Amino acid sequence: MKKTILKYFSICEALLWFLSVLTIVLSFIMFRSSNYLALIASIIGVSSLIFCSKGNPIGQGLMIIFSVLYGIISYSFSYYGEMLTYLGMTAPMCVFALVSWLKNPYGENRSEVRVNSIKKPERIFAVVLTAAVTIMFYFILGYFNTTNLIPSTLSVATSFLAVYLTFRRSPWFALVYAMNDFVLIILWLLASYEDGSYMSVAVCFMVFLINDLFCFVSWLKMKKRQAKY
Repeated sequence: MKKTILKYFSICEALLWFLSVLTIVLSFIMFRSSNYLALIASIIGVSSLIFCSKGNPIGQGLMIIFSVLYGIISYSFSYYGEMLTYLGMTAPMCVFALVSWLKNPYGENRSEVRVNSIKKPERIFAVVLTAAVTIMFYFILGYFNTTNLIPSTLSVATSFLAVYLTFRRSPWFALVYAMNDFVLIILWLLASYEDGSYMSVAVCFMVFLINDLFCFVSWLKMKKRQAKY
């Protein structure tokens, strides 16, 4: 089993995962965080991204677990937008994405999803739907007195579009997730001003940003390779 896993990941992928986990653990220690739930969620999250970069459905399974844990962490700092987004939207849509990825393997390879290309009408539909969801959540989050309302609303927008594109198996999901990471870095940096232990969560999303950009490049290569056959 160990040899199989080592063969499955390239040296670059394995090194990226190792350095990502190492950075997360070191930041946890450096900022003297006692939030072990955040540490566990971060490691699960970065592990899901390395599987997602290969189009492996396991990545979506791990993302469901991360979404639940992250929702709990967000609740602890009154980031109700993040809580509602991940528990009420991201986690359920990850379930749909998991089913979609399992139903659309690349040939006989069940560990790799077939990359999809969405056409212009659907791209327009996705943007309009995202705008509608964003406006709706702005008022919902305002009602619940969500901390840092504007960044939280932007997080909803990028999260929704990202999970939609994930469900549709579009390579662009990773780039939109990278945009979401940038918003979340700002959110948790703001939170760290009040509680320094949350700095480790901000570092986590900095690591996620690098991994999502790597995932985007990987999917573009995967799409090009699959198009040849």
